[in-house]
Amino acid sequence: MSAITVGLDGSPESLAAADWAAREAAQRNVPLCLVHADDPPRPMYVPYAGFPALDVLDVQRTWAADLLREAETRLAGRHPGLRITSRQVQEQAVPALLTAAEDGELLVLGSRGLGIVPGFIVGSVALALVARAERPVVLVRAGERAEDEHLPDAAGAGSITTPYRDIVLGLDVENPNDAVIEFAFETARRRVARLRVVHGWTQAASYGYGAALDAGLNLELAEEIRQGLGDVLRPWQDKFPGVEVSAQAVVGGAGRHLVHASRDAALVVVGRKRRQASVGGHIGPVTHAVLQHASAPVAVVPHD
Repeated sequence: MSAITVGLDGSPESLAAADWAAREAAQRNVPLCLVHADDPPRPMYVPYAGFPALDVLDVQRTWAADLLREAETRLAGRHPGLRITSRQVQEQAVPALLTAAEDGELLVLGSRGLGIVPGFIVGSVALALVARAERPVVLVRAGERAEDEHLPDAAGAGSITTPYRDIVLGLDVENPNDAVIEFAFETARRRVARLRVVHGWTQAASYGYGAALDAGLNLELAEEIRQGLGDVLRPWQDKFPGVEVSAQAVVGGAGRHLVHASRDAALVVVGRKRRQASVGGHIGPVTHAVLQHASAPVAVVPHD
C-alpha cells in the first residue's frame, strides 16, 4: 500500500512536517513512513582521560534511532490506529528520500525558508527534492499546527473542529495540467474545504503593450480570461460536485497573488513541469516565488 513519507532530522520544521504528514496519512487512511537520512561521517575515535574511545558514527546512529522512536511514539499517541514505520538510512538526504518516496503518495519536508526573510531560498535539500521528485512534495514551516488548517472559532481562537480553510490552486489557463488540478480538487474534497483557484495574467504578455492603454479591450480580455478559466474548471466541478469552487482571474504575476492567498489558506497547490535544466531540476518562477514566501504549507505537484 502507498504511504506518505516524511523526512525527519530533528529540526523544528521537520517535526512540524511529521505532524502534518501524520494528519494527512490518517485522513487518507494510508501508512506513514518516517525517514532519517544522514551521510555518515568518518568514524572518529577520541580517547579522553582514560575513558573508552568515542565512535562518532555510533553516537549519530543512536541519536537518530532515538529521534525516530520518540517521533513514532508521539504520533501514534495523537493518531491511534495510524500505521507508522521508521527507517534510518546512512546515505545523503536527497537520494535517500527520493528512493524512500518512489512508491509513496506524497513526500513531506520541513522548510525553514517559507515566508521568513524576503528572497530567502528554501534549503538546498528541500529545493533539490522538489525539483527532482516524481511524487508530489509538501513543504511545511516550523510552528505549523493543526489549528492553522482550520478557521478560527466564534471567539476567534484556534480550533481543530471548525471547517478547513481554503485550498488554493495556482492554475495556468493556457497550459492546465490534470495532475495538478486533480490533486487540488481531491484535497479539497477530503477536507470538505472550498477550492480557491487563482490565475494571473497580464495584458501586455497576452495581447501586446497597446492593450494596456485600451480600457474597452481590457474589459473584453478580462471576460475572455474568466470564460477560459470556467471552461477549464467545468469538467472538474462535474467530477467533484461536492467541492465549492471560487475562481479568480487576477491581473499581474500569479506568484504574488498566491502568496497573498496563502495567508488564510490550509494549503497552496502549484505545479512543477518535469524537465531537466542545465544545472539540476527546474521548478519555475511562480512555484519558486510561492516556496520562498507562502505562509501556508505548499504542495508542489510534478507533471509532464
